[in-house]
Amino acid sequence: MPNGNGKLSRGPDGVKAVFRPRVPCSGVRNGFADPDAIETCLIANELESSRTMSQATRWKSGEPIPSVPRTGRRTVLKALGALALLAEQGCRTFVQSISEVTLVLMDQAWLNQAFQVRRQQELDQFTKETGIRVKNVPAPEGAVEQLNTCRSLLESGARIPDVYSIDVIWPGILADNLLDLTPYVTMEEVTAHFPELIANNRVTGKLVALPFLIDIGLLFYRADLLRRYGYVNPPDRWEDLEDMARRIQAGERARGQKNFWGFVWEGASSEALTCNALEWQVSEGGGQIVENNEITVDNPLAVRAWTRAARWIGTISPPGVVGYRELDANNVWQAGQTAFMRNWSTSYLGTATGPLKGSLTKDMFDIAPLPRGQERAASTVGGQAYGVSRHSLHPREAAMLVRFLCRPDIQLRRCEWIGAAPTIPGLYREADSLAKNSYFSTVLKAYREGSVLRPSTTTGMRYPAVSRAYSEAVHAVLVGRNTPAHATSDLESELARVTGLKQTRGSEEWRKSP
Repeated sequence: MPNGNGKLSRGPDGVKAVFRPRVPCSGVRNGFADPDAIETCLIANELESSRTMSQATRWKSGEPIPSVPRTGRRTVLKALGALALLAEQGCRTFVQSISEVTLVLMDQAWLNQAFQVRRQQELDQFTKETGIRVKNVPAPEGAVEQLNTCRSLLESGARIPDVYSIDVIWPGILADNLLDLTPYVTMEEVTAHFPELIANNRVTGKLVALPFLIDIGLLFYRADLLRRYGYVNPPDRWEDLEDMARRIQAGERARGQKNFWGFVWEGASSEALTCNALEWQVSEGGGQIVENNEITVDNPLAVRAWTRAARWIGTISPPGVVGYRELDANNVWQAGQTAFMRNWSTSYLGTATGPLKGSLTKDMFDIAPLPRGQERAASTVGGQAYGVSRHSLHPREAAMLVRFLCRPDIQLRRCEWIGAAPTIPGLYREADSLAKNSYFSTVLKAYREGSVLRPSTTTGMRYPAVSRAYSEAVHAVLVGRNTPAHATSDLESELARVTGLKQTRGSEEWRKSP
């Protein structure tokens, strides 16, 4: 709508935009952010990162590899602080055309150098279509650091970044400081996405983000070893996986691979374990931790699922799996030291399209949905969305960038370039490049038949505490510090305390039964 300081015009993407609006100062040249100054800050950021590189080594295929520069939270905040300082040095008010706007995007989903090249091509196309320039600020490497950085910036009222890449579990945590995108996007655009993802990004009636990437838990399996031991298909049920893993493990050890294991997964007390345990629990019918605003974790089916997982350790899974995160499991997988691995669908992009570091070759493995429990299949949903800071000086232009990055044609090109699974179901049907690719059909099958969302939107700001309590309770069972029955009971009480939600005390009856 016109604000008295500008006029409505239709941009190249069809969106109505206000040109030449009167807004507070945001830069040093004619009152707006100077892209050269931004570039200088980003270069300084990279130099600082290289000076503070991690000294840790990462094991792949039995060999240590050089550590790489990490982008830490403090470094990112330094760069953004410099940008904010520049923003305050201009005049008090000015009239700025849309072609003079420079947006700042923080995106943690594009850490790989090849991916970054593709991302820059997308941003260049956006600039060509709209005249709006975009600078991409690197996010910290770790998920916890990423969230902490986003929270610090948003809760402090920082005017930049304008657009944030948001993990699937963050909308409820960040919602208070994200713009409601409803006035900026059409209903047609919204309904094009998987409805569960839109619901996840809608907090107290506000659409705080638009999704652009699906990630989901999958089973990676050694197709060559299944053939060697006479199996035609990957395991359909958890019991099948146990039997197949045990037999293949014994056979490979007899052939000389003394460190070969049947199944690896993420067992460290972390968000990764929350995802794994939720899959075990939901597949058995044990619920999704929080349902209908009640804590439901204390039940015999959850106990059964946790008991089964504890049985794997030292039998088909290495004792050290209780310290594994995604990269650790993937290292064992790429070294060819396991028959099965649970990991994210995006891990496939590194093994199927990138160079492999171990003995594993691309024709030796495949992917499938995770095994079923007695109730159903269950795969935890991950992924990313884009949201706009409510403190941005350019909300309309920032919303234009979000719409562009989530557009069907842009998602399709991203699929073809790097294999990123789209959030628009129509693309899986209509695009030949996706329909003929078994990777996308497997992702779609896992999502359609078993998708499970963590209770992050329901619990909002309390979700980190919920997830931490849940993963710690499961981990205590895995390492033998607690029994499954006691752990679920203790956890339900703790989650009720953390969230203020009601406990479902149906557990009293099954605990009394013989």
